[in-house]
Amino acid sequence: MSLTFTNRTAIVTGAGRGIGKAIAEQLAKNGVNVICVSKSPDSCGAAAAAITAAGGKAKACAVDVADGAAVAKASEELLKEFGKIDILVNNAGITRDGLLARMSDDDWNAVVQTNLTSAFHWTKHIGWPMCRARWGRIVNIASVVGLVGNAGQANYSAAKAGLIGFTKSIAREFAKRSVTANVVAPGFIKTDMTSGLPEEVQKAAMGTIPLQRFGEAVDIAHATAFLCSEEANYITGQVFTVDGGMTM
Repeated sequence: MSLTFTNRTAIVTGAGRGIGKAIAEQLAKNGVNVICVSKSPDSCGAAAAAITAAGGKAKACAVDVADGAAVAKASEELLKEFGKIDILVNNAGITRDGLLARMSDDDWNAVVQTNLTSAFHWTKHIGWPMCRARWGRIVNIASVVGLVGNAGQANYSAAKAGLIGFTKSIAREFAKRSVTANVVAPGFIKTDMTSGLPEEVQKAAMGTIPLQRFGEAVDIAHATAFLCSEEANYITGQVFTVDGGMTM
């Protein structure tokens, strides 16, 4: 099914690599003008350049999403430059895994700030202009561990669970203005973040997946692009697990 986008501009955070990069590329393939956000100027620059080289429209925007003031400034500048932002994909995330007894305050705060609080800042500054325009799509990339938890990831699981609750709340707030908000919750996806896991961990994870394979970043990108499209205009406040059946 081809997706419908009419003169849309999107912000994708964490677009420098992995899932975020795949989402940015998929939206661009559908004619969306994509703003690739990453803390690293090199990574978001490379992502935007790749999209442009493939015939798409993209702009790099280097922002530390954990810095609320920086997000506010970037949002103001992007709204001024483009006139409107139609799509917001909050994907940026980090991990600092460890058992709770040994988890430092810094490890907790860094993960929550990047994975959850950043979505608050971006949505606060971009969501209300969407409401004024009476059209918008917000997709937050969570994780199945936000639904079921995971030993050694109390910070990450809490942030992703919080992202789900946050999304359902803004979906209710924004619905009257035709702005939808949904969650895509990936399972075990092959990315730089997961490739470094020990073989025994990967083997154990495989045993929990009925489809008996790990997902690809493009699997998340396809689901996200659909939720950003005109075809998804009657879907809001939902959590879509893309996990090969892990959490069925």
